[in-house]
Amino acid sequence: MVKIYLVEDDAVIAGAIAAHLSSWGYEVCCAADFRRVGEEFAAFAPQLVLLDISLPFFNGYHWCEAIRRVSKVPILFLSSASDNMNIVMAMNMGGDDFIAKPFDLDVLTAKIQALLRRAYDFSGGETQLSHRGAVLDIRDATLVWQGERIELTRNEFRMLQVLLENKGKTVSRETLMRKLWETDSFVDENTLSVNVARLRRKLDELGLPDFIRTKKGMGYLVE
Repeated sequence: MVKIYLVEDDAVIAGAIAAHLSSWGYEVCCAADFRRVGEEFAAFAPQLVLLDISLPFFNGYHWCEAIRRVSKVPILFLSSASDNMNIVMAMNMGGDDFIAKPFDLDVLTAKIQALLRRAYDFSGGETQLSHRGAVLDIRDATLVWQGERIELTRNEFRMLQVLLENKGKTVSRETLMRKLWETDSFVDENTLSVNVARLRRKLDELGLPDFIRTKKGMGYLVE
């Protein structure tokens, strides 16, 4: 059974989410002590985390960063603070997706299912993809360049994988969004832009500037 750790301080919302996801066969653990989210996460060992931003004691960004230090588990932010700044912050802290409150529980379930599918299906096909001396290892979602290995988030890994599988071809924004979120609905285009910007920043820091090119009005490519 897939385990989901829910960090939400509104008991009514938490109860509704937990009941709905339980009906889908998920095992849901709601945070009990908001000072010990990290300890509860480690003890429960979930396959996915649902994380609010506004929480007692420490906010969701704090706990996302703490979880990211020890795990690559998918993190889906839930928040009524859905302005662009908070979405960017959530992605930069290591979040994989963002859903604005209020939301439909079926939409939440669709996002969870898409996150789980892409997070736990890295097997099959080629084990490495390379370009300009950089090597993407499919098995552990890492990128190697000139002897240095860096870890990628799931979204960073999936974007780079799709682009490298289509080297020399422009991949449309729509195609990338479908590959990342496995749905044509419920995805804010700004979320894709944030993910691309974060990946580019990581590539720049590694010494690979301009690795991903933008084709205005069309999409992205590596060549």
